[in-house]
Amino acid sequence: MIQHAPVLIIILPLMASLINLIIGMWRKRLCYPLTVAALSACVLLSFAMLNTVIDHGNITYRLGGWAPPWGIAYLIDHLNAFMLVIVSFISLVVAVYSRVSIEKDMPKKINQFYTLFLLLVTGLLGILATGDAFNLFVFLEISSLAGYALIAVGDDRAPLASFNYVIMGTIGACFYLLGVGYLYIATGSLNMADLSGLLPDLYGSKVVIGAFAFMMVGVAIKMAFFPLHKWLPDAYTHAPSAVSAFVASAMTKVGAYVMIRIMFTVFKPYFSIEVIPASAILGWLAVAAMLFGCIRALAQTDVKRMLSYIIIAEVGYIVMGLSVGNRMGFQGAVLHILNDAFMMACLFLAAGAIEYKTGTRNVHNFSNLYKKMPVTIIAFTVGGLSIVGIPPTCGFFSKWYLVLGAIESQQWVFAATLLISSLLTAVIFFKILVRIYFGNSNENESSNPVFNEAPLSMLFPICIMAAGVLTLGFFSGKIISSVIQFTVPGSF
Repeated sequence: MIQHAPVLIIILPLMASLINLIIGMWRKRLCYPLTVAALSACVLLSFAMLNTVIDHGNITYRLGGWAPPWGIAYLIDHLNAFMLVIVSFISLVVAVYSRVSIEKDMPKKINQFYTLFLLLVTGLLGILATGDAFNLFVFLEISSLAGYALIAVGDDRAPLASFNYVIMGTIGACFYLLGVGYLYIATGSLNMADLSGLLPDLYGSKVVIGAFAFMMVGVAIKMAFFPLHKWLPDAYTHAPSAVSAFVASAMTKVGAYVMIRIMFTVFKPYFSIEVIPASAILGWLAVAAMLFGCIRALAQTDVKRMLSYIIIAEVGYIVMGLSVGNRMGFQGAVLHILNDAFMMACLFLAAGAIEYKTGTRNVHNFSNLYKKMPVTIIAFTVGGLSIVGIPPTCGFFSKWYLVLGAIESQQWVFAATLLISSLLTAVIFFKILVRIYFGNSNENESSNPVFNEAPLSMLFPICIMAAGVLTLGFFSGKIISSVIQFTVPGSF
């Protein structure tokens, strides 16, 4: 069965989304268990593929019996097997979390929600599994269209936020597709492995350089990389809590994966380092992203909007690690994709639970909240400390590798910016946690708030993600030695 896993992991959520839409017309209560079952199967398949890649090497799956480069091939290596585990696991956790909030916020649209959620997961898993540049665009659009619709069903300002996302997302997709078209004109191939062998002889071509530029700009828009981030804060703030948690933890990370594929698989690493100064440009934009995201987050009172700006800074960390062009920085970037996915899922899930029980996202109303929701607040605290980079949380270890990578490449400004941004995030979470634990009780209705914790179906996923943030910290070395070190380009 493992030889069919690369396609099964895409077909299962796709078919489940169709079944959900149909059975939801009569039995809405069946949509949730079907979604959880399909995503549980995806998790098992992703771990099986990762284990197979570690033990036996890459998995190749040809669609329709056509050999690449003519046919579409799925290629599972250490990098996308690692990413498949991240996305499938977080999608399952968020799906479990979503039941109570979705039944409360949209009781008449449960089947539509889970149909779109499964389509979003299908698109993201397809992006990760495919080895074809155009097929990646198809899955990119599937995930984007589902994401637009899911964000639009949020609060009163969500439709406008989703519309802005549609505009920017469409521009990003068009840029990526133009780049793919230029590559096809220059090489006659769309297979990523084939392109990798054909392109080095064409690196001096303006068509190829233009293709690279178009693809990178398109991906930068999709992953909200500064200064193409404008759509993200509104979209993630006003989306339903479950949607915010998933897109915040998964979509930008999948965008980072696509950037890695373009820079280091489709094109050789030396192209963006030596042939054109792409890495240097990305590095300085990453510095701006880290500072901008943290400073803007510092000014927010809406906790989801604050976290949304922190995501912009976190994307900057990942791109900075890729830009320094050495083994340490690359390992830090890939590790930070994993760590940030868990940290953001933990924080957004906790923020959603707080909003569900208190009806507010304003941090000024969080005084003494730990007395009402102690478990949720402990999880939020763990996520916040990890964002800051406090050991033994996972955020410390990926930031440590990123700093070492910047120092090794003698990019002292990059290293200093990492430390400054960590200090800024410390200020952000210090202000919130002081209010949560030591806030003036007179600001609330009572000095002894009534215990009012989130429902178990929300609390359990929150605890899973908080435990993951701590566990990943202890096993960072094992993760790097078992998986991440094999994702590093050979020239680093």
